[in-house]
Amino acid sequence: MGSANQPELWHDLLVVLGSSAAALIGLLFIATSLHLKEIVNNPILQRRAFNNTCYLLLILVETLLVLIPQPMVILGAELIALNLLGLWLPVRFVSTFFRNKEAYRLAGGQIHRAAIFIASFLIGIAGGVILTQRLNWGVYLVVVSCIIFLVRVVFTAWSIMIFVGTLEGQDVTSRAGERSPPPR
Repeated sequence: MGSANQPELWHDLLVVLGSSAAALIGLLFIATSLHLKEIVNNPILQRRAFNNTCYLLLILVETLLVLIPQPMVILGAELIALNLLGLWLPVRFVSTFFRNKEAYRLAGGQIHRAAIFIASFLIGIAGGVILTQRLNWGVYLVVVSCIIFLVRVVFTAWSIMIFVGTLEGQDVTSRAGERSPPPR
């Protein structure tokens, strides 16, 4: 392959990935706003919702960067920088997880999620490094990284919904118990 970035070979897949990320950002905002009280009152759910939004934004920006006509060296550097910036999110989670394991476990936090995101960022960084060497196959790694993010974000959003549903169910049960007359 030549030394020019060839986004036309990836155009359709990148458009699907970017569009999916953009649509999921909108859905995440709607779901969060519908359950704002539960998420605002739980710092762990706040962090997970924030991180999911950031991961989706990273997918969107990465796909746009690859689609922008530019030299591969610059694209690679941009992707390295973006993935290094994003790597901060799961690394921060890991550090706070080990400081407060019990609270994270009660909220459904699991360290394997962070490990998957860290691995995905490292794959994205590797793709960027390969692109700086003017090797087109680095785009494969960038696309794999984006796909992993997309799948993982969907599963994380699902776990947030399940946890919020559990909180709402507990709240309904406790309110129902308050309204019932005392036993005779």
